Amino acid sequence: MNIIVEELHARGHSVSVVRTEDSWYIKESSPFYTAITLKMDCGFDHEFFTIFVGRLLEIQRKGRSFWARLELEMEEMKAMSILHKMWAELIEHIFDDKHFMESLRAVQFDVVLTDPFTLTGVMVARHLDLPLVFNVRWTFDGEGHFNIAPSPLSYIPLAGTELSDKMSFQERVLNILAYCFTQCKIAYFITSNYDGLMQKFFGQHSFISLFQRADLWLMRIDFVFEFPWPTMPNVIYMGGFQCKPAKPLPPHLEDFVQSSGEHGVIIMSLGTLISSLPREISEEIAAAFAKLPQKIIWRHTGKPPVSLGNNTLLVDWMPQNDLLGHAKTKVFVAHGGTNGVHEAIYHGVPILGLPLVFDQHDNLFKIKF
Repeated sequence: MNIIVEELHARGHSVSVVRTEDSWYIKESSPFYTAITLKMDCGFDHEFFTIFVGRLLEIQRKGRSFWARLELEMEEMKAMSILHKMWAELIEHIFDDKHFMESLRAVQFDVVLTDPFTLTGVMVARHLDLPLVFNVRWTFDGEGHFNIAPSPLSYIPLAGTELSDKMSFQERVLNILAYCFTQCKIAYFITSNYDGLMQKFFGQHSFISLFQRADLWLMRIDFVFEFPWPTMPNVIYMGGFQCKPAKPLPPHLEDFVQSSGEHGVIIMSLGTLISSLPREISEEIAAAFAKLPQKIIWRHTGKPPVSLGNNTLLVDWMPQNDLLGHAKTKVFVAHGGTNGVHEAIYHGVPILGLPLVFDQHDNLFKIKF
């Protein structure tokens, strides 16, 4: 979203961003937009996500049994239920604040650009009767295509199944069962939080109609990396739009990279949301890195691991695209997020995957596939 906002600003558009008071990934001050800060929390704070990821890793280390997978699914749904309950309260707070809603209407915005992973922007656009544009990978109830295009389960694998478009009969049955299970989870843990809001403010129960009224879907995927899927005329595929030729590195990073000699550099980053891992896992990773001949650049916050080797540089931020485009970069250790995968493909860098949550397992499966 940051790149889109910056490009809109560069083209002379005035951009306003609505954020909550506890937002740690949308800054209150920016030269590219005017922030409108709501005096309440959305619950999606760094501490919540760190605890959540730690719990998922603990479950995944038990293996790939059916019971471990079921425990993982339930843990994800429990966390999503908590978040969606808080997001629903946020929406109700916004809509009940008549002064705030009238102030938004008075500005006379031309369009609403939002990520439909939450319903907040979607419902505000409907209430203000404004054109709606999605910057989308997922809606809050799953893969976005399921809401707007025919999606035959005979050749469209459900997220999380690690199936391809070439399914056997047994795999198709598994895909259908996974779909039914997912719909039950969504109905019980997620959409139940919004039914009352839909009735209260719009006199209807279906949020699908709000998704379907979006004027434009900017999908952050590309069929270079996806299985075949029916689509619609108002969908634009822009997967990898953030990828670009590498720029020169800052001097301290360039010196470190050049010091790697013929062995090159390995970079590790787990994305914006996951800046650190549970302590014991960080120690194991640091110890493994210390045995390698390559130099390591690791995006890591917090206390450095005791087992950290002299070949490893910890940074709290890295120019990921520029490092991936450097001639000495040999491997990208990544969680498998969509943006990182696209950048690695763009620059031709092999990925060593450490999937944690959401679509990351599927993304890495597609690379292997």
